[in-house]
Amino acid sequence: MKSLSEPFIQRPVMTLLVYLTVVAFGVYSYIQMPLSDLPSVDYPVIQVTASYPGASPEVMANNIAAPLEQQFLQIPGIDLVTSNNSLGYTKLVLQFKLDKSIDGAASDVQAAINAAGGSLPVDLPAPPTFQKINPNDYPVIFVGVISYTMTAGQLYDYAFTQIAQRLQTVAGVATVGVYGSPRAVRIEVDPHKLYARGLTFDDISSAVKQGTSLQSAGEIKGDKIQLVVKPQTQLTAASDYANLIIASKNGATIHLGDVADCVDSIQNEDFKMEYWANSIKPGSVGVVLSVTKAAGANSVAVADGVKALLPQVRASLPQSMQIVPIYDRSVSIRNSVRDVEVTLLIAFVLVVFVVFLFLGRVGDTLIPVMALPMSLLMTFIVMNACGYTLDNLSLMALTLSVGFLIDDAIVFLENMVRRMEAGEDVWTAVFNGAQEISFTILAMTLSLASVFIPLIGMGGLMGRVFREFGVTIIVVIIASGVVSLTLTPMMCSRVLKSHKPGDMTPMEKMAHGVEDKFLGVYGPMLTYAIKHWYFSLLAYVICAIGVCWFAAQVPKSFLPVGDSGLIFGVWLSDTDTSPTQMKKYQDAVVTTVSKNPHVLGVVTATGFSQRTNSNQGTIFIALDNSRPRPAITQITNQLKAQLALIPGVVPAIRPRPTLNISVGAVSNTQGQYAYLMSGLDKQKVRQKPRHRRVATPAGPITSVKTSRMPTTWLASVTLIASTTMKAVESAVSETPRASARSG
Repeated sequence: MKSLSEPFIQRPVMTLLVYLTVVAFGVYSYIQMPLSDLPSVDYPVIQVTASYPGASPEVMANNIAAPLEQQFLQIPGIDLVTSNNSLGYTKLVLQFKLDKSIDGAASDVQAAINAAGGSLPVDLPAPPTFQKINPNDYPVIFVGVISYTMTAGQLYDYAFTQIAQRLQTVAGVATVGVYGSPRAVRIEVDPHKLYARGLTFDDISSAVKQGTSLQSAGEIKGDKIQLVVKPQTQLTAASDYANLIIASKNGATIHLGDVADCVDSIQNEDFKMEYWANSIKPGSVGVVLSVTKAAGANSVAVADGVKALLPQVRASLPQSMQIVPIYDRSVSIRNSVRDVEVTLLIAFVLVVFVVFLFLGRVGDTLIPVMALPMSLLMTFIVMNACGYTLDNLSLMALTLSVGFLIDDAIVFLENMVRRMEAGEDVWTAVFNGAQEISFTILAMTLSLASVFIPLIGMGGLMGRVFREFGVTIIVVIIASGVVSLTLTPMMCSRVLKSHKPGDMTPMEKMAHGVEDKFLGVYGPMLTYAIKHWYFSLLAYVICAIGVCWFAAQVPKSFLPVGDSGLIFGVWLSDTDTSPTQMKKYQDAVVTTVSKNPHVLGVVTATGFSQRTNSNQGTIFIALDNSRPRPAITQITNQLKAQLALIPGVVPAIRPRPTLNISVGAVSNTQGQYAYLMSGLDKQKVRQKPRHRRVATPAGPITSVKTSRMPTTWLASVTLIASTTMKAVESAVSETPRASARSG
C-alpha cells in the first residue's frame, strides 16, 4: 500500500457503504442526544436537613448545626460546609473536592450523622436526612395551581396527592416539588380554662396522641360474611378534635373544645404564597409545582411531556381549580440551541459559497463540501456514545470547527488539480496525489487536534465544564482528517473531470481575475514591508498595546446573563419583622411589580422557613416574551428601583442567567457574590460599620477558610450581596445567623 487512501480509492462500494452507515448512525445519534444548556456535570454536593419545630435559629445553630459541622469537618475530601438556620429548620450544604466520589461522600456523611446523634437533642422528631443534589439542576418547568373555594391546606393536599403524582409518571422526571404548606389542625389552648379544670398541657398532649392513634381492631367472622372492624380513631377535621374527650371530672367529660380552640389551618401558619397574573381573579389561593429532570434526561422532552399531560390533568380537576403555566425553562434552552444550529447552518453555507467562488465548478465544490456533514455525523456518533448532550458548548465547538473541517479535503483536491493541469490523467493524479499528500494531511490533523488536548486535562470546575467542548472539537478535527483520507480521494477519482491548461469555466476565470488584482496590490505591499521591517515591528508593538488596553476596558463576566425571561431573588426586612408585617410587605411588592407592563406573572412567598429566613421573602417574576420589550437587565433595574421605594424593603433581585454554573455550597438566590464575616462577638459582627467602604468584589467565593473553633464561640454571618453595596450594608445587621465552615 503506497498511501493511506489507496484501499478506499480501489474499493468505492466499500467506502460508500461505510459512509452510508455513518449517515444512518449519525442522524440517529443526533436525534437521540438530549438537549441542555450546559454539559451534564456531576458535582459532589450533598445537602443535609434537620427539623426541630419551635426552636429558634440560635438553638438550631448551637444544638443541631454545630455537632453536625464538627463531624462533617472530619470527612476527608470536604471542601466547604455552609449552614443556614431558621425557625425550626437547619440546612447544611457540603461541597466536596471534584475528585471525590459522590457515593463515597454519601457514605461518609451518613457515618458522620450517626456519630453526631449522641450530641443532638433527645426529643428531635427525626434524625437529620441527606440527599445528593446537583446545584445546576434547576427545575425545568414551573406550574401554578389555584383555587377560589379551597383552603390553602386543602389545595396543597390535592396538588401533592393528585397532580404531583401524575406528573411524576412523565418519562425523565426526577422529582416534583410542591411549594406550599400541608393541611393541619391547630389547637390553641386557653391556659385559664385549662387551670380551672385542673389539667396541664401534658394532659392535652397525651389525650391527643391517644385519641388519634390509627390501629386495627380485628375482624368479625360469621357463617357467610366477614367484616373488618375500622374504628374512627384517626381525626382529620377541627370539629372532630373539638369533640375529643381529654378527661373526666366528677362524672362529667371534658372535651378538647372546652379548653381550646381547634382551627383548620396549615402546618406553617406564617407561610403565604401569592401568584399574580392578568388571567387570575383576586381572592384565590395557590401552590406552585416544580418539575426537575433526572440525570441524563432531555430537558426539552421532559418539559414537552409535562405540557402534554397537563390537559388531561385539567380535565380531571374540579371546576374551582385552575392550572396556569409560570415558567418553562425549555423555551430558553430550545431557543439557544436553535440559534447555535442556525449559526452552524449559516457557517456551512458561507463556507460552501467561498469554496465554489474560488473553485468555480460544482463537481469540484461537492468533493470538499461533503467532508463537512460527514465529519459532523461521525462526531455525533462519538458524542452519543460518550453520553454527551447537545448544548451551547458542544454546538459552539462544532461551529468553530466548520472553518477548518474542509481544509484537509481542499488540500487534497488542489494537489490533484495541480497534477492534472500538469498533464496527468484522473487515475494517475489520484494515486500519485494521495501518495504525495496523505501523511501531510495526517500530520496537519493531529497537530491541529493536539492544540485542544489541554482542555481535556484541565482540572477543577472549568475542566469538568469544558471537557465536553474539548473532546467534541478534537473528535470533529480527527473525523475531518479521516474523511479527507478516505471519502475525498474516492470522490476525486469518480467525480473530477480533466483539468487542461486554459480550460476554465467563466467562474474560474472571474476568480483568477480577482486573485490577480489582489496579488497586484498585495505583492508590492509585502515587498515593501520586508524591506522596511522596522515599520512592521512598530505596527506590531502598537497592536499589542492596543490589544492590552482594549482587553482591560472590555467588561468581564464568567458567563453572559442572556435573557431567560425570569427574574428571581428575595427582599429583606428587619430581623424583628413579624409574619403579619411580612405579609403586608408581600402585598406591596406584588402591587408594585404587577404595575410593570412587561411582567407576565409574579410568584411571591413569605414564611417559608425551609427555604428562606423569617425576614426574607422570595419572588419570581416571569416576563412577557410574546412581544418586544426592553432587555431583562433594564427591567430588573427598573423593578429594583421601584421596590426600594417601599419603606422597610431592601430588594435583592437579578435575572436568571440562561447559562448558569454553580457549585452549590453558596446559594446565589440573593446575589452573585458571597462574603463571610466572623468574630468572637456575635453582636459586633452584626453591627453596622461606622464608615462605609465600597469595594469591588473579585468574584464569587469558591472557598471560605475559617479557624476550627466551636460554634458557640465563633459567630459568623454569610451575606449574599446584590448588585448595590448599599443594599448589602443595610442588610448586615438584619440577617439571621448563618455559619460557614471549610475543611
